[in-house]
Amino acid sequence: RSTPKAAAAFDVHATSAVTVHVIHSPTTRPMVDSRWPLDPDIEVAVTIDVVSRTVNDNKVKVSYYSREGDELAVAWLYLTCVEVSLDVDCSRSGRVKSKGKDKAKWTWGPDGQGAVLLVNCDRDSPGTGGTDSGQVDIRTTADLQDMSVMLLRTQGPSATFAECQVVLHVPETDADKVRVFHAIRGDSQPRYKPVLGPDRLSYVVEHVGAGENTFYVEGLAFPDKGFSGLVSFSASLLEVPHKNSLGTPIFTDTVVFRVAPWIMTPNTQQPLEVFVCSIKRGSESNEAFLEGLKALLKKANCKLTICSEQDTRSDRWIQDELEFGYVEAPHKSFPVVFDSPRNRGLKDFALKKILGPDFGYVTREPPGKNVTSLDSFGNLDVSPPVTVRGKDYPLGRILIGSPLPW
Repeated sequence: RSTPKAAAAFDVHATSAVTVHVIHSPTTRPMVDSRWPLDPDIEVAVTIDVVSRTVNDNKVKVSYYSREGDELAVAWLYLTCVEVSLDVDCSRSGRVKSKGKDKAKWTWGPDGQGAVLLVNCDRDSPGTGGTDSGQVDIRTTADLQDMSVMLLRTQGPSATFAECQVVLHVPETDADKVRVFHAIRGDSQPRYKPVLGPDRLSYVVEHVGAGENTFYVEGLAFPDKGFSGLVSFSASLLEVPHKNSLGTPIFTDTVVFRVAPWIMTPNTQQPLEVFVCSIKRGSESNEAFLEGLKALLKKANCKLTICSEQDTRSDRWIQDELEFGYVEAPHKSFPVVFDSPRNRGLKDFALKKILGPDFGYVTREPPGKNVTSLDSFGNLDVSPPVTVRGKDYPLGRILIGSPLPW
């Protein structure tokens, strides 16, 4: 639109921080004095790698020339460079590094990349009835250790951010699987404001300038049928011409987490703690069994937890009620008890007696209302690490029975 009608050539000059790229076909060559012909196949792209100190401190000058070589007109492009970066531990080192590449991709394996998120299913806050993920606030700093850090880094002239908004947002399909807290620095200690989650899809970050904003992310749901475990977050820079107008997106940076799955442990692993029920009444007493078990576990140097008849409501089949596993991320790992839908005398045992600090809890109910013996966890097991038909299963393979003859 700035090209004069009689122009046949142009050249481009820019300030030192700007890199100019002239994109052209192989057959197009610059003319005398490094001027380029005004061909439709030529594009000029400019990039800047240095954050601006002031607004419009970078300039690009385009000069237009006639066929005779006379300068006909000059066009100026004024540029302001800002940085907006949303960063997570995509290298799985336990630390959030800046300027990570391919943050929106996630791959498995020791050479893979992508951030990991834990379901915050333990109970670090005393006095609460359920898991920490059921609370819409942070009640203890220990709770932060179960969450993944996400940093929003911004740099550039304050006048530019005064005319723009930085919005953090999550897709509607992911919002019920996660919750995000913004660490807001106060006079004495930071407070943690819930900003994204099941009831909120976007959050305008206030008072954005040069610096970092820290967010803590927790998972609310395990990977399951209909949920692969992948969730994404984005930070968008919006130009807002008027206070009450909708912003125009200028730039968006996106990161991806995978929620760590619940992993079941095989019986070939070194035991840490054994749970057993005590039955003292009548002919079905298991006191002799308990004495033998105590002697065995003393040799194995393993902790023994004997569950009282009052706690178990005389239900001795604890293997049918519970299955132990764990969750793991680069920054944290803790055991998680899986409570079966069997729901007999031991129905509330795991929730009341095992759930606690750094010991998580999860349960599932069958789609229908009928619960059979096949839903008991004596019918659920996992093999040690195994290779089948050339494929490695480093965490083993889950084994579950089904009613015959199916």
